[in-house]
Amino acid sequence: MKIIIVTLKQHNIDNFYKLKKRYKTYNFYLITKKENLSLKNIEKINPDIIFFPHWSFYIPKEIYQKYKCIIFHLGNLPFGRGGSPLQNLIIRGIYKSKICALKASDVLDAGEIYLKHNISFKKSNAQKIYEKMSNIIFNKLIPKLLHTAIKPQKQKGEIMVFKRRTKEQSNLNTLKNPSLIKIYDFIRMLDAIDYPKAFLEFENITMIFQNAKKHNNQIKAEVIFYEK
Repeated sequence: MKIIIVTLKQHNIDNFYKLKKRYKTYNFYLITKKENLSLKNIEKINPDIIFFPHWSFYIPKEIYQKYKCIIFHLGNLPFGRGGSPLQNLIIRGIYKSKICALKASDVLDAGEIYLKHNISFKKSNAQKIYEKMSNIIFNKLIPKLLHTAIKPQKQKGEIMVFKRRTKEQSNLNTLKNPSLIKIYDFIRMLDAIDYPKAFLEFENITMIFQNAKKHNNQIKAEVIFYEK
């Protein structure tokens, strides 16, 4: 069986090689660049399944119409379709959800669902949560999808579509009715590699916040000062 995994994130790439070493009877291929995801390149491999862990880009229609494409999304779908799901959940005070394995489809995150797996994220920063998600995807969901014939089911329930967050929304001044727990959540939910971290601006200085820790009635965080 030929398997392609498409991802940009280093923690997923690391888990790819662990998976490849673990399941030597499968032929695994890795795509790590957006421009390499083309029908021409996919046809050269002619895979049985293509997995998309933490893939935030458009999947060409000609690929998912021809091949079995499974994406992974945080959210108890259909609640939580759309962009920045982790941040949109945490900012709403939601700390438990699901990781869904679902078919790629014409409508964003609306495909039939193969599997759901519980996940909680009341603590830790976004980077650690993404790594936790990756471990669940590569150690639980992908192996089960490889070894079990699962018929995907249509999504049922209330549809909630999240908007992808912008860099400007990482400004702490955008936080409504701030409290210690809200500030803690705000800093940690944005604290990941290649993600716009929480910040404040003062005249010609920008302050970036990371590594937030909550202890009793205090929050401690690292602050980096930049001149604009």
